[in-house]
Amino acid sequence: MKINLIGIGGIGVSALAQYYLSKGHQVSGSDLVASEITNFLKEKGIKIFIGNKAVNITKDLDLVVHSPAVKINNPEYKKAKQLGIKIQSYPEALGDLTKEYYTIAVAGAHGKSTTTAMIGLVLTAAGLDPTVIVGTKVKEFGNSNFREGKSKILVIEACEYDSSFLYYLPKIVVITNVDKEHLDYFKTFANVIKVFRNFILKIPKEGFLVFNADDKNIPVIENPVFKSAGYSLTSKDSPKIKKILKVPGKHNISNALAVLEVARFLIVPDSISFKAISEFTGTWRRFEEKNSKFKNLKIISDYAHHPNEITATLTAAREKYPSTGSGRVKIWCVFQPHQHQRTHYLFNDFVKTFRKAPIDKIIITDIYDVAGRETKSKSGGVSSKKLVAKIAKEGVIYYATDKLEGFIKENLNIGDVLIIMGAGDIYKLADKF
Repeated sequence: MKINLIGIGGIGVSALAQYYLSKGHQVSGSDLVASEITNFLKEKGIKIFIGNKAVNITKDLDLVVHSPAVKINNPEYKKAKQLGIKIQSYPEALGDLTKEYYTIAVAGAHGKSTTTAMIGLVLTAAGLDPTVIVGTKVKEFGNSNFREGKSKILVIEACEYDSSFLYYLPKIVVITNVDKEHLDYFKTFANVIKVFRNFILKIPKEGFLVFNADDKNIPVIENPVFKSAGYSLTSKDSPKIKKILKVPGKHNISNALAVLEVARFLIVPDSISFKAISEFTGTWRRFEEKNSKFKNLKIISDYAHHPNEITATLTAAREKYPSTGSGRVKIWCVFQPHQHQRTHYLFNDFVKTFRKAPIDKIIITDIYDVAGRETKSKSGGVSSKKLVAKIAKEGVIYYATDKLEGFIKENLNIGDVLIIMGAGDIYKLADKF
C-alpha cells in the first residue's frame, strides 16, 4: 500500500508511520515545519514534505491518515477527498490496528507515556515481543516512539483528547488517573469523567482493567463483566519499587505499580518485571537529566504542562536535590505554558501550583500555540505576564522566550539545577546548554 500521513511530525502519527513502514508499505507524509522527528523519519526512508500542499497528495495513494489537528479545509485533506482516497484520522487508523492485535491501552491525564514504555520493556524482557506505540522517545526502542514486535501483542498510549480512545478495542486497559485536562474540548470535568467511563465500558468480558485506586476521579463500574485490579502507593510492592526505581517521584512509583499489575495478569514472573523496572532510565522529556558543560549545570528536560504534572516534577526534583544541608543546590525552572485556551481554563490551578512550588526560582515564558488547536478568542486574553502577576510570589518572574538563553547564562551559578518544562518547543533550550 501507498500511505500518506498529514501531520507526520506529531508524536503519535510518527509512530504509526513507522508501523506502516515496518509492514512493508510505501510511506510518505507532511508537516508544517521540519523537526527532530521528521528528520528521524526521513533517515528511516519515509518521504517527507515540509508544508501542507495539495500537490503532495497523488491519485496512486491507497490511504491518507491525518492528525486530529488537521481540519477539513487543509489543502491535502481536500485533495484526498476530491480524489476519492480513503481518509482516516490517527485515532481511526490506530483503532483498526487494535482490532488486529491483543491490545493493551494505557490511558489517563498523566503518566501515559512512562507507563506505556515500561509495559513495553517488561513484556520485551519476558520474551512476549510486543509492538509498542508510545507518545515519547524511548532509548531502548532505538530512541524511537515505536517498537516493532513479532507477536500479536500491541501496547499503545491512548489519549482522551477529542474522545480519541473510544476508537480503540483493547483487551487490557490501564487508567493512571483522571484529571481536569483538555477542557478546551470537554468544557467540563464531568464530561472528562464520562468519556473515561465510556472507554472502560469497552473492555470485553475476557478483558482486564488496571486502575489507580488512589485516584477518586476514576469512574467506578458497578458489576463489571471484566476482571480488574486497583493499585495503590500503600501496597506492599511500593517500598520495593521505590528502592529499585531510577526515575524519581511518587507518580513514577504509581506508574510502575500499574505495570506490575499488567505483567501479573499476563503471567510474567515478578523477578522479570522488577528487573526490567529497575533498569528503566526514563524517556524523552520525562525528567530527562542531562549534564551541561556550561557552569556544570544539571539540566532536567520535562514535558509537564498541567498543574498536577508540574507539582509532581518539581516535588521529585526537590526530593532528589534537597533544600537543606551542606549539599543544597539551587533549583530553577523555566516553564512554557501550553496553549492560550488551556492556560485560561487552568489559570487558577497554575497560580496555586507555582505559589506552593518547592523550588527556588521560576521563570514563566511566552505561551506556546499549537497549530489547529488554538482559538485565542476563547482564551479570556490570558498571558504569561498576567499569570506571573496573579501568582505574585518572590522568585517567580516572566521572561521572553527569545531572551532566555542570555538570562540563564547571566544568572545561573555553578552546579545549579535547571528544569526546562513544557509540552511545546521549549525543550530546544536544553540543547543550547
